[in-house]
Amino acid sequence: MNSEFGLIHLWSQGDFVTRAVAVLLLAMSLASWLVIIIKALDLRRHAAQARKIESFWHAADFADGLSKLGTDPDNPFRALALEGREAAAHHNAQPQLHDSLGASEWLTRSLRNSIDESTARMQSGLAVLASVGSTAPFIGLFGTVWGIYHALLAISSAGQATIDKVAGPIGEALIMTALGLAVAIPAVLGYNALVRGNKGLITRLNRFAHDLHAYFVTGSRVAGAAASKVVPMKKGS
Repeated sequence: MNSEFGLIHLWSQGDFVTRAVAVLLLAMSLASWLVIIIKALDLRRHAAQARKIESFWHAADFADGLSKLGTDPDNPFRALALEGREAAAHHNAQPQLHDSLGASEWLTRSLRNSIDESTARMQSGLAVLASVGSTAPFIGLFGTVWGIYHALLAISSAGQATIDKVAGPIGEALIMTALGLAVAIPAVLGYNALVRGNKGLITRLNRFAHDLHAYFVTGSRVAGAAASKVVPMKKGS
């Protein structure tokens, strides 16, 4: 791009508002890319953890199954299994207020709480992408309007509106719109991809919770194509 109409010229010729808009768009872009990279790596790690579920069900006992899930404290599947074990043990420990609930309902609530906590962690940061995707185009448009306003003032003071007087200032102002779109589009695409990935992961969490619920209530996983060859685990600690 010609330096006379490029970003460097825009920065050097722009006023405080123009520079502030450019810095704000840059900060929004960095924040959105940081969230996209971090959450994408988290999704990749959780997907690898989800593939260990079948190893969990083929373990000799519950403790061995937990070891197969790994030791990562942020593993939502391991947290779900631990929550189910603790809920089952707590319900059978001693008479308390929650004894008015059946074991099945108590386990359901405990597992649901664990899923909700994992869901909240997975969705953290997505609000940043949604905010950037919805506001960046308008911030860029504001920079464009501001730049055109000052370009018109410069033309008015010069007393003539020849093409060489108009092309530079108007082109620099339109760059702000392009910057706004360049910031918003990756944020929107990243948001949609992460939401879709989270939905798939939450579906697997719900399925795992259903099998855990059946295991703690009946002593074995729900019968089905995936569970037909699984030997029921012992409820070891």
